[in-house]
Amino acid sequence: MIVKVCGMRDADNIRQVEQLGVDWMGFIFYPKSSRNVETLPSYLPSKAKRVGVFVNEDPEVVSSRVREFGLNIVQLHGTEDARYIGRIRALCPGITVVKALSIASAKDLEQARPYFGMADYLLFDTKAQLAGGNGVQFDWNVLNSYNGTLPFILSGGIGPDDAERINAFNHPMMAGIDLNSRFEKAPALKDADSLKSFLSQLSI
Repeated sequence: MIVKVCGMRDADNIRQVEQLGVDWMGFIFYPKSSRNVETLPSYLPSKAKRVGVFVNEDPEVVSSRVREFGLNIVQLHGTEDARYIGRIRALCPGITVVKALSIASAKDLEQARPYFGMADYLLFDTKAQLAGGNGVQFDWNVLNSYNGTLPFILSGGIGPDDAERINAFNHPMMAGIDLNSRFEKAPALKDADSLKSFLSQLSI
């Protein structure tokens, strides 16, 4: 199972979290986010894959960030459509694309269909006012209705006490989990001890 820790920015904190053996580390490029990355950190992960998170950003800007930060994955958290993804793939050959969708009910899963065959993963996040990082969970039971062809990352308010729930949650297309605000000491500063304890409880 993929473990992604999102909202990274501080070089020392990046080192700490990478040493825990996480698979993906996310960097948010969205000015309205308290975790927005404005400058290149002095250290970037060398083992974990680098994920850039964007919200309706100009494809040329995305391409620039991919080059500057050596991103392996682009996560799209806005209203980007299949045509947009095609443009990103043209500008960033070989890039992995994750499309985030806001979920509150089973009906919201219908949003996924246009991305089949275009994205590599979906990310199911809680429908809320902010584009991610809200620290609130949705009802995971609605995902029982998902029978799509794309694997998904489970996101939205997963916290230190949720390891048992994740271990008990089974879906054939679930590829991983996304951890962010509930493991923070401050915006973009993760509690490595809390993450370590949580990861030790996962059946992965």
